[in-house]
Order: sequence, then structure tokens, then C-alpha cells
Amino acid sequence: MRTARQVIVALSVATIVLCSWFAPLDAPAIQQVDAGLKRALFSFATARALNAVISVAQGTELSVQPIGIGINFAPGQVLDPANDLVEQFSNLMLVASVAFGIQKILIGVGAYWLISLALTTAAIGWAWHGFRQLQPPGWLSKMFVILLMLRFAVPVVTLGTDLLYQKFLATDYKTSQQVIDSVSGQVDKLNPPIPNTAETPGLLDKMKGWWPQNLNAKMHYENMKQAAEQATEHIIKLIVIFLLQTLIIPLLLLWALYSVARSAFEWRRQMPDVGSA
Repeated sequence: MRTARQVIVALSVATIVLCSWFAPLDAPAIQQVDAGLKRALFSFATARALNAVISVAQGTELSVQPIGIGINFAPGQVLDPANDLVEQFSNLMLVASVAFGIQKILIGVGAYWLISLALTTAAIGWAWHGFRQLQPPGWLSKMFVILLMLRFAVPVVTLGTDLLYQKFLATDYKTSQQVIDSVSGQVDKLNPPIPNTAETPGLLDKMKGWWPQNLNAKMHYENMKQAAEQATEHIIKLIVIFLLQTLIIPLLLLWALYSVARSAFEWRRQMPDVGSA
């Protein structure tokens, strides 16, 4: 049993030290961070474009003249709640972009050679106590855990988050992003320029054109309402996806990683000393 424990300790420490210096997780983690940053920036650009199109539609007025009586109304105002949500969504995409940028910086900080050197020293010191069947000091175990988190936590959490994203969220993201793009074009088409005719129509012409004009205005309003509802649903989905990817899932994985590392060292301290048995 003693030999088996020593072999496990030796292999664990050797793996930690080698991974600390050769960094097999850093490059894949940076690639995933760059991919997430690209998605966040693309969604931010889409949100700003949709915000601009909706703002133009909100200021558009339709003029209906039944039998010469002018009635002006702005069907684009139905998009006002959706426009507020789009503005909040664009701000969230900016925050998500910053979060991805911070992750990339933290990966670089964790790969700094001084952290690897400190981790190697702590690992060797902890393993030395294990080989001599001595109880490692509490401060050494705590320092070992902290250095492990500094070196490996962000790459592991990044890769774990991306794995969950690809498994459960990627399809919803692509679908919602495509819908938002199509809604932007749809709202833009719903706001065509109204031609001005030089000739003044007579009373009979006005009466003939009243019903088609009224039907077009109603259809215009219904189409804008439908576009707003469709955009709202998928914007909320995108907000949930980016909150999960940049905040909730990383924090849960970070907590789980820290709990596992701390429990492993606490279990090591609680194990009976074979040499003293």
C-alpha cells in the first residue's frame, strides 16, 4: 500500500509539473476564447444594426386619408419595447466580449514562468513529505492548491465551458442569431419610402384608394408586431446563452474544481500514516 501511494504521488506530481511547463491546455483554451469573443462581437454588431433599423422604423409615420381626411399614425412605435431590449442586449454583448478578453489575459498570466516555478517547488515539497510519510504542513497544501488554481483553473474552466456550449447551446445560438439577422432585414423592408405624387387625386380616387390603403396599413402594423415578438424571443435566448457561457457555467466549474482540489488535499491529510501504524 505504501509503494502504491508513492507511485500515485510521483505520477501526480510529475503530471502537474510537466503540464505546468509544457502547457498542453493553454493553446486549445485560447482558441475557444477567441471563438467565443468572435461570437460575442458578431452578436454585438447585429444588435447595433438592429437597433439602428428599429430606430428608423419608430420614427416612420403612415398617412391614411379616408375621403380627404388625413390620419397620421406611427406603427413603428410597437417596436419600442423590443428596441429597449436590443439596447440592453448590445450592452450585454459588450460585457461578454470583455469577459472573453479577461479570460484570455488570465490564461497568459497563469502561463507565466514564475507561477510554473512556484508550482513546481510546491509540488516537489509536497511530494517530499509524502515519500517520507510525513504530514505536509497546512500552509504548503493551501499554497499548492492556490498555485494549481492559478495555473490550471482558467484553461480547464474555459475548455469545460466550451464543451458544454458545443453540446447544449451551439444549436440554439446559431438559430437565434440567424433569426435576429433576418428580423433586422425584415424591419428594414417594412419601412419603405412613401412616394409623393405631384397630382392631387380627386374625391372619387380617394374613395377608391381608401380600402387598399387601410388594408396595407393594417398589414404593415401586424408585420411589425410579429417581427418585434420574434426578435424579443430570440434575443432573450441569446442573453441566456451568453450569461451561461461567460458567468454561470464558469463560476460553477471553478467552484467544482476548487472543491475537488481542496478535498483531495484534505483527504491526504486525513489518511493514516502507514509508517506509524
